[in-house]
Amino acid sequence: MSVTSWFLVSSSGTRHRLPRELIFVGRDECELMLQSRSVDKQHAVINYDQDRDEHWVKDLGSLNGTFVNEVRIPDQKYVTLKLNDVIRFGYDILSPELPPAPAPGPPAPGPPLPLSWEQGP
Repeated sequence: MSVTSWFLVSSSGTRHRLPRELIFVGRDECELMLQSRSVDKQHAVINYDQDRDEHWVKDLGSLNGTFVNEVRIPDQKYVTLKLNDVIRFGYDILSPELPPAPAPGPPAPGPPLPLSWEQGP
């Protein structure tokens, strides 16, 4: 069994240690909570395979999708995560103050909620 620890790292440098078990990712009552309106209440799961020392991600049919290296993964299908993969759950819109818009329209996607893999001791 490996002694490697895996982390999800946000663009701000926040590190989330990934346990060696199944965790839910979403807005409400999840082990990894992301405060973004583009993330569903239960958006995705990250599972750990002890025999292979691998983490897998699966989208739970979310509206805005789960992406690995900017490729949307199919709903309900596990994808193996590798070191330095970039994972995005939905999209993150940053709106500090906007001037009134001339006509309402769909919001443009902002920068992704960037999370990347990092191995630790």
